[in-house]
Amino acid sequence: MADKAQYKVHQEPYYQPQGNEVALYQAAYRNRLPVMVKGPTGCGKSRFIEYMAWKLDRPLITVACNEDMTASDLVGRYLLDANGTRWLDGPLTTAARIGAICYLDEIVEARQDTTVVIHPLTDHRRTLPLDKKGELLQAHPDFQLVISYNPGYQSLMKDLKQSTKQRFTGFDFDYPAPELETAILAQETGLAEGTAAKLVKIGQTARNLKGHGLDEGISTRLLVYAAMLIKDGVDPLDACRMALVRPITDDADIRATLDHAIDAVFSQ
Repeated sequence: MADKAQYKVHQEPYYQPQGNEVALYQAAYRNRLPVMVKGPTGCGKSRFIEYMAWKLDRPLITVACNEDMTASDLVGRYLLDANGTRWLDGPLTTAARIGAICYLDEIVEARQDTTVVIHPLTDHRRTLPLDKKGELLQAHPDFQLVISYNPGYQSLMKDLKQSTKQRFTGFDFDYPAPELETAILAQETGLAEGTAAKLVKIGQTARNLKGHGLDEGISTRLLVYAAMLIKDGVDPLDACRMALVRPITDDADIRATLDHAIDAVFSQ
């Protein structure tokens, strides 16, 4: 069996609550309820789950979902070796065996025929059929399943079925309020709060363009990147263009608009 220690979060991740989500998650975990976390890219969903795993002192196994992921990638498969074949547990099976929190990040990226394998783990059964192995795994009492996705990228081809959604409790995440986001940047990077506040103002400008030329606004994650560059001595204008503008759009007009906003904010 896998060693729990290798999956423990040993150092407290920095997380600044936006509301009562910590207490609500603790209640969900006490009852071993599955959790769904929804929100835009880079708003702190994964950090929140990492923080809760640390706070609850539970192992955390994270899976970055993608469209090529098969059920075997989650559950496990037989491998050939010098002695013949041996079974290798997938991350979902490992988490269910050792009592970890299994976090399926961006679950909608996975194929729907793959996501159905989680269903028996999300109701009263709390089981995982290992068909290839002929085993019905009963989940460890401490096991919990958590999924996340970005509703902004939903489409008919990339959405969760109602039969999956209604197996989870849910959290809605968004970017923090300006004062809180400023404090997060300052804490994460050591950047002066005045400069951090300017970065947050630029971020808000970009978020207001969502649906008007931008698919997504500037994430808190990208604001942290810009703050790190500035803290390292990079000119703020260059840091913002490098971390905040170039990654999110190739549209010349949108770039010009954001570049102008950066110039205006840092000229004040």
